[in-house]
Amino acid sequence: MLNQGEGRRDRLFSTLALLTVLLTVGLIVFGAVVRVTDSGLGCGNSWPLCDGRIFPPLDNLTAWIEWSHRLFAALIGLLGLGMLALAIVDYRRNPADQNLFVLVATVVTALLFVVQSALGAIVVVLDLPPTMVTLHLGTAMLLLGALLVAAVAAMYRPQAAQVQRTDSVTLLAYVTAALAFVIILTGALVRGSGATLACLDWPLCNGEIFPTGQGALALVHMLHRYAVVGLGLALVVLVWYTRRERPAVPARTLASVALVAYLLQAGVGAMFVLSAAAPVWGAAHVGLASVTWALLVALSAVETLDNRSVGRETSDEFTEERWQSQRQV
Repeated sequence: MLNQGEGRRDRLFSTLALLTVLLTVGLIVFGAVVRVTDSGLGCGNSWPLCDGRIFPPLDNLTAWIEWSHRLFAALIGLLGLGMLALAIVDYRRNPADQNLFVLVATVVTALLFVVQSALGAIVVVLDLPPTMVTLHLGTAMLLLGALLVAAVAAMYRPQAAQVQRTDSVTLLAYVTAALAFVIILTGALVRGSGATLACLDWPLCNGEIFPTGQGALALVHMLHRYAVVGLGLALVVLVWYTRRERPAVPARTLASVALVAYLLQAGVGAMFVLSAAAPVWGAAHVGLASVTWALLVALSAVETLDNRSVGRETSDEFTEERWQSQRQV
Protein backbone atom coordinates (compact mmCIF):
# COMPACT_ATOMS: atom_id res chain seq x y z
CA MET A 1 0.00 0.00 0.00
CA LEU A 2 1.32 3.46 -0.96
CA ASN A 3 2.12 5.91 1.81
CA GLN A 4 1.01 9.53 1.56
CA GLY A 5 4.31 10.81 0.16
CA GLU A 6 4.45 8.16 -2.56
CA GLY A 7 0.85 8.89 -3.53
CA ARG A 8 1.65 12.60 -3.91
CA ARG A 9 4.69 11.83 -6.07
CA ASP A 10 2.63 9.50 -8.27
CA ARG A 11 0.00 12.19 -8.76
CA LEU A 12 2.67 14.79 -9.47
CA PHE A 13 4.33 12.56 -12.08
CA SER A 14 0.98 11.76 -13.72
CA THR A 15 0.02 15.44 -13.85
CA LEU A 16 3.41 16.44 -15.22
CA ALA A 17 3.33 13.65 -17.81
CA LEU A 18 -0.17 14.58 -19.03
CA LEU A 19 0.78 18.26 -19.21
CA THR A 20 3.89 17.37 -21.24
CA VAL A 21 1.81 15.17 -23.56
CA LEU A 22 -0.64 18.01 -24.24
CA LEU A 23 2.18 20.49 -24.81
CA THR A 24 3.89 18.06 -27.17
CA VAL A 25 0.72 17.77 -29.25
CA GLY A 26 0.65 21.58 -29.27
CA LEU A 27 4.30 21.67 -30.34
CA ILE A 28 3.59 19.29 -33.23
CA VAL A 29 0.71 21.51 -34.39
CA PHE A 30 2.96 24.56 -33.97
CA GLY A 31 5.57 22.79 -36.09
CA ALA A 32 2.92 22.34 -38.79
CA VAL A 33 2.18 26.08 -38.56
CA VAL A 34 5.90 26.77 -39.03
CA ARG A 35 5.87 24.53 -42.09
CA VAL A 36 2.68 25.80 -43.78
CA THR A 37 3.64 29.45 -43.22
CA ASP A 38 7.11 28.81 -44.70
CA SER A 39 8.73 29.95 -41.45
CA GLY A 40 11.17 27.04 -41.19
CA LEU A 41 14.06 29.32 -42.14
CA GLY A 42 12.66 32.39 -40.38
CA CYS A 43 15.87 32.52 -38.35
CA GLY A 44 18.06 31.68 -41.33
CA ASN A 45 20.56 28.86 -40.90
CA SER A 46 21.35 29.94 -37.35
CA TRP A 47 20.74 27.58 -34.41
CA PRO A 48 20.17 27.89 -31.46
CA LEU A 49 20.34 31.67 -32.03
CA CYS A 50 18.08 33.44 -34.52
CA ASP A 51 20.21 34.99 -37.26
CA GLY A 52 22.94 35.36 -34.65
CA ARG A 53 20.64 37.13 -32.17
CA ILE A 54 19.06 36.03 -28.91
CA PHE A 55 15.74 37.62 -29.93
CA PRO A 56 14.60 38.13 -33.54
CA PRO A 57 13.67 41.59 -34.92
CA LEU A 58 10.20 42.75 -33.92
CA ASP A 59 9.13 43.29 -37.55
CA ASN A 60 10.08 39.77 -38.73
CA LEU A 61 6.96 37.60 -38.25
CA THR A 62 8.41 34.39 -39.73
CA ALA A 63 11.43 34.68 -37.41
CA TRP A 64 9.16 35.03 -34.38
CA ILE A 65 7.11 31.99 -35.44
CA GLU A 66 10.26 29.88 -35.72
CA TRP A 67 11.74 31.31 -32.51
CA SER A 68 8.54 30.68 -30.57
CA HIS A 69 8.58 27.07 -31.77
CA ARG A 70 12.09 26.67 -30.37
CA LEU A 71 11.10 28.17 -27.01
CA PHE A 72 8.08 25.84 -26.89
CA ALA A 73 10.41 22.87 -27.43
CA ALA A 74 12.74 24.09 -24.67
CA LEU A 75 9.82 24.24 -22.22
CA ILE A 76 8.93 20.63 -23.02
CA GLY A 77 12.56 19.68 -22.43
CA LEU A 78 12.46 21.20 -18.94
CA LEU A 79 9.24 19.37 -18.11
CA GLY A 80 10.80 16.16 -19.39
CA LEU A 81 13.74 16.62 -17.02
CA GLY A 82 11.26 16.98 -14.16
CA MET A 83 9.55 13.74 -15.22
CA LEU A 84 12.90 11.94 -15.36
CA ALA A 85 13.87 13.11 -11.87
CA LEU A 86 10.53 11.99 -10.40
CA ALA A 87 10.71 8.61 -12.18
CA ILE A 88 14.19 7.95 -10.79
CA VAL A 89 13.16 8.90 -7.24
CA ASP A 90 10.01 6.75 -7.42
CA TYR A 91 11.91 3.72 -8.68
CA ARG A 92 14.65 4.05 -6.05
CA ARG A 93 12.05 4.25 -3.27
CA ASN A 94 9.88 1.47 -4.69
CA PRO A 95 11.56 -0.73 -7.34
CA ALA A 96 8.27 -2.33 -8.39
CA ASP A 97 7.79 -3.70 -11.88
CA GLN A 98 5.44 -0.90 -12.97
CA ASN A 99 7.79 1.80 -11.64
CA LEU A 100 10.55 0.23 -13.72
CA PHE A 101 8.26 0.38 -16.76
CA VAL A 102 7.65 4.09 -16.08
CA LEU A 103 11.37 4.76 -15.63
CA VAL A 104 12.34 3.01 -18.88
CA ALA A 105 9.65 4.89 -20.83
CA THR A 106 10.82 8.21 -19.32
CA VAL A 107 14.47 7.51 -20.16
CA VAL A 108 13.47 6.68 -23.75
CA THR A 109 11.54 9.96 -23.82
CA ALA A 110 14.62 11.89 -22.72
CA LEU A 111 16.78 10.23 -25.38
CA LEU A 112 14.20 10.94 -28.09
CA PHE A 113 14.07 14.60 -27.03
CA VAL A 114 17.84 14.88 -27.50
CA VAL A 115 17.57 13.26 -30.95
CA GLN A 116 14.63 15.51 -31.84
CA SER A 117 16.55 18.64 -30.86
CA ALA A 118 19.57 17.55 -32.90
CA LEU A 119 17.38 16.85 -35.94
CA GLY A 120 15.74 20.26 -35.54
CA ALA A 121 19.17 21.90 -35.69
CA ILE A 122 20.21 19.82 -38.71
CA VAL A 123 16.98 20.66 -40.57
CA VAL A 124 17.66 24.39 -40.11
CA VAL A 125 21.36 24.26 -40.96
CA LEU A 126 20.76 22.17 -44.13
CA ASP A 127 17.92 24.36 -45.50
CA LEU A 128 14.98 22.03 -44.76
CA PRO A 129 15.82 18.91 -46.81
CA PRO A 130 12.61 16.79 -47.20
CA THR A 131 14.18 13.63 -45.76
CA MET A 132 15.34 15.38 -42.60
CA VAL A 133 11.99 17.18 -42.21
CA THR A 134 10.25 13.78 -42.37
CA LEU A 135 12.66 12.33 -39.80
CA HIS A 136 12.09 15.36 -37.59
CA LEU A 137 8.31 14.88 -37.61
CA GLY A 138 8.65 11.11 -37.15
CA THR A 139 10.86 11.59 -34.11
CA ALA A 140 8.39 14.11 -32.69
CA MET A 141 5.65 11.46 -32.96
CA LEU A 142 7.87 8.85 -31.30
CA LEU A 143 8.56 11.35 -28.52
CA LEU A 144 4.81 11.87 -28.07
CA GLY A 145 4.33 8.10 -28.00
CA ALA A 146 7.01 7.57 -25.35
CA LEU A 147 5.51 10.32 -23.19
CA LEU A 148 2.11 8.67 -23.45
CA VAL A 149 3.49 5.26 -22.51
CA ALA A 150 5.08 6.78 -19.39
CA ALA A 151 1.84 8.59 -18.49
CA VAL A 152 -0.34 5.51 -19.00
CA ALA A 153 2.06 3.29 -17.05
CA ALA A 154 1.96 5.74 -14.12
CA MET A 155 -1.84 6.10 -14.08
CA TYR A 156 -3.32 2.84 -15.34
CA ARG A 157 -3.94 -0.17 -13.12
CA PRO A 158 -3.79 -3.37 -15.22
CA GLN A 159 -6.87 -5.55 -15.58
CA ALA A 160 -5.45 -9.00 -16.22
CA ALA A 161 -8.87 -10.66 -16.14
CA GLN A 162 -9.81 -8.80 -19.36
CA VAL A 163 -7.20 -10.37 -21.64
CA GLN A 164 -5.52 -13.55 -22.69
CA ARG A 165 -1.83 -13.04 -23.35
CA THR A 166 -1.21 -11.15 -26.62
CA ASP A 167 -4.55 -11.92 -28.25
CA SER A 168 -6.05 -10.49 -31.46
CA VAL A 169 -6.95 -7.13 -29.86
CA THR A 170 -3.37 -6.57 -28.69
CA LEU A 171 -1.88 -7.43 -32.07
CA LEU A 172 -4.43 -5.24 -33.87
CA ALA A 173 -3.63 -2.33 -31.56
CA TYR A 174 0.10 -2.66 -32.35
CA VAL A 175 -0.46 -3.00 -36.11
CA THR A 176 -2.91 -0.07 -36.27
CA ALA A 177 -0.56 2.18 -34.28
CA ALA A 178 2.29 1.27 -36.62
CA LEU A 179 0.11 2.03 -39.66
CA ALA A 180 -0.85 5.42 -38.17
CA PHE A 181 2.85 6.21 -37.79
CA VAL A 182 3.57 5.22 -41.40
CA ILE A 183 0.75 7.49 -42.59
CA ILE A 184 2.24 10.42 -40.69
CA LEU A 185 5.58 9.80 -42.40
CA THR A 186 3.99 9.55 -45.85
CA GLY A 187 2.09 12.77 -45.15
CA ALA A 188 5.37 14.51 -44.31
CA LEU A 189 6.84 13.08 -47.51
CA VAL A 190 3.93 14.49 -49.54
CA ARG A 191 4.55 17.93 -48.09
CA GLY A 192 8.34 17.75 -48.32
CA SER A 193 8.38 16.52 -51.92
CA GLY A 194 6.00 19.26 -53.10
CA ALA A 195 3.20 16.78 -53.89
CA THR A 196 0.54 18.52 -51.74
CA LEU A 197 -1.39 19.86 -54.74
CA ALA A 198 -0.41 17.17 -57.23
CA CYS A 199 -4.03 16.00 -56.89
CA LEU A 200 -6.48 18.89 -57.04
CA ASP A 201 -9.66 16.94 -56.27
CA TRP A 202 -10.75 14.41 -53.66
CA PRO A 203 -11.09 11.43 -53.28
CA LEU A 204 -9.89 10.95 -56.88
CA CYS A 205 -6.64 12.37 -58.21
CA ASN A 206 -7.50 14.69 -61.07
CA GLY A 207 -10.35 12.36 -62.00
CA GLU A 208 -8.36 9.11 -61.72
CA ILE A 209 -8.17 6.38 -59.09
CA PHE A 210 -4.66 5.33 -60.10
CA PRO A 211 -2.82 8.33 -61.57
CA THR A 212 -0.08 6.30 -63.23
CA GLY A 213 0.28 8.76 -66.10
CA GLN A 214 0.39 11.95 -64.02
CA GLY A 215 3.96 11.78 -62.78
CA ALA A 216 5.74 10.78 -59.59
CA LEU A 217 4.24 13.52 -57.40
CA ALA A 218 0.67 12.37 -58.07
CA LEU A 219 1.68 8.81 -57.18
CA VAL A 220 3.28 9.96 -53.93
CA HIS A 221 0.13 11.88 -53.04
CA MET A 222 -2.18 8.93 -53.80
CA LEU A 223 0.09 6.52 -51.91
CA HIS A 224 -0.64 8.58 -48.82
CA ARG A 225 -4.39 8.39 -49.47
CA TYR A 226 -4.30 4.62 -49.98
CA ALA A 227 -2.48 4.25 -46.67
CA VAL A 228 -5.17 6.40 -45.01
CA VAL A 229 -7.87 4.08 -46.36
CA GLY A 230 -5.95 1.10 -44.97
CA LEU A 231 -5.80 2.74 -41.55
CA GLY A 232 -9.55 3.35 -41.63
CA LEU A 233 -10.27 -0.32 -42.34
CA ALA A 234 -7.87 -1.40 -39.58
CA LEU A 235 -9.55 0.97 -37.11
CA VAL A 236 -13.02 -0.36 -37.91
CA VAL A 237 -11.81 -3.92 -37.28
CA LEU A 238 -10.06 -2.82 -34.08
CA VAL A 239 -13.21 -1.14 -32.72
CA TRP A 240 -15.26 -4.23 -33.53
CA TYR A 241 -12.79 -6.55 -31.79
CA THR A 242 -12.48 -4.36 -28.69
CA ARG A 243 -16.26 -4.25 -28.31
CA ARG A 244 -16.40 -8.02 -28.64
CA GLU A 245 -13.35 -9.00 -26.57
CA ARG A 246 -12.94 -6.18 -24.03
CA PRO A 247 -15.74 -5.58 -21.52
CA ALA A 248 -13.56 -2.99 -19.76
CA VAL A 249 -14.07 0.68 -20.62
CA PRO A 250 -10.49 1.92 -21.36
CA ALA A 251 -9.77 -0.21 -24.44
CA ARG A 252 -13.22 0.35 -25.94
CA THR A 253 -13.10 4.09 -25.37
CA LEU A 254 -9.60 4.55 -26.76
CA ALA A 255 -10.37 2.55 -29.92
CA SER A 256 -13.68 4.34 -30.54
CA VAL A 257 -12.25 7.83 -29.99
CA ALA A 258 -9.30 6.97 -32.26
CA LEU A 259 -11.78 6.09 -35.02
CA VAL A 260 -13.59 9.42 -34.54
CA ALA A 261 -10.27 11.32 -34.64
CA TYR A 262 -9.33 9.43 -37.80
CA LEU A 263 -12.60 10.38 -39.53
CA LEU A 264 -12.06 14.03 -38.59
CA GLN A 265 -8.48 13.81 -39.84
CA ALA A 266 -9.60 12.38 -43.18
CA GLY A 267 -12.23 15.12 -43.55
CA VAL A 268 -9.73 17.86 -42.76
CA GLY A 269 -7.27 16.27 -45.21
CA ALA A 270 -9.90 16.56 -47.94
CA MET A 271 -10.49 20.22 -47.03
CA PHE A 272 -6.73 20.84 -47.15
CA VAL A 273 -6.66 19.66 -50.78
CA LEU A 274 -9.92 21.33 -51.86
CA SER A 275 -8.86 24.65 -50.27
CA ALA A 276 -5.60 24.64 -52.29
CA ALA A 277 -3.52 23.89 -49.17
CA ALA A 278 -4.88 26.59 -46.85
CA PRO A 279 -2.54 26.78 -43.80
CA VAL A 280 -5.31 26.41 -41.21
CA TRP A 281 -6.42 23.07 -42.68
CA GLY A 282 -2.82 21.88 -42.94
CA ALA A 283 -2.12 22.57 -39.26
CA ALA A 284 -5.42 20.96 -38.21
CA HIS A 285 -4.62 17.89 -40.34
CA VAL A 286 -1.29 17.35 -38.60
CA GLY A 287 -2.87 17.96 -35.19
CA LEU A 288 -5.58 15.35 -35.73
CA ALA A 289 -3.01 12.89 -37.08
CA SER A 290 -1.02 13.28 -33.86
CA VAL A 291 -4.19 12.78 -31.76
CA THR A 292 -5.07 9.59 -33.67
CA TRP A 293 -1.53 8.28 -33.20
CA ALA A 294 -1.55 9.22 -29.50
CA LEU A 295 -4.82 7.38 -28.84
CA LEU A 296 -3.54 4.24 -30.56
CA VAL A 297 -0.29 4.38 -28.60
CA ALA A 298 -2.26 4.75 -25.38
CA LEU A 299 -4.37 1.71 -26.32
CA SER A 300 -1.20 -0.26 -27.11
CA ALA A 301 0.25 0.71 -23.72
CA VAL A 302 -2.94 -0.41 -21.93
CA GLU A 303 -2.84 -3.74 -23.76
CA THR A 304 0.85 -4.20 -22.94
CA LEU A 305 0.33 -3.52 -19.25
CA ASP A 306 -2.64 -5.90 -19.13
CA ASN A 307 -0.61 -8.62 -20.84
CA ARG A 308 2.31 -8.12 -18.45
CA SER A 309 -0.14 -8.50 -15.58
CA VAL A 310 -1.42 -11.75 -17.09
CA GLY A 311 2.16 -12.98 -17.36
CA ARG A 312 2.87 -12.18 -13.70
CA GLU A 313 -0.32 -13.90 -12.55
CA THR A 314 0.48 -16.99 -14.62
CA SER A 315 4.01 -17.08 -13.23
CA ASP A 316 2.72 -16.65 -9.67
CA GLU A 317 0.19 -19.45 -10.16
CA PHE A 318 2.87 -21.74 -11.59
CA THR A 319 5.20 -20.98 -8.66
CA GLU A 320 2.39 -21.60 -6.18
CA GLU A 321 1.52 -24.94 -7.82
CA ARG A 322 5.15 -26.06 -7.71
CA TRP A 323 5.44 -25.05 -4.06
CA GLN A 324 2.27 -26.95 -3.15
CA SER A 325 3.48 -30.01 -5.07
CA GLN A 326 6.85 -29.98 -3.33
CA ARG A 327 5.15 -29.46 0.02
CA GLN A 328 2.96 -32.51 -0.52
CA VAL A 329 6.01 -34.61 -1.50
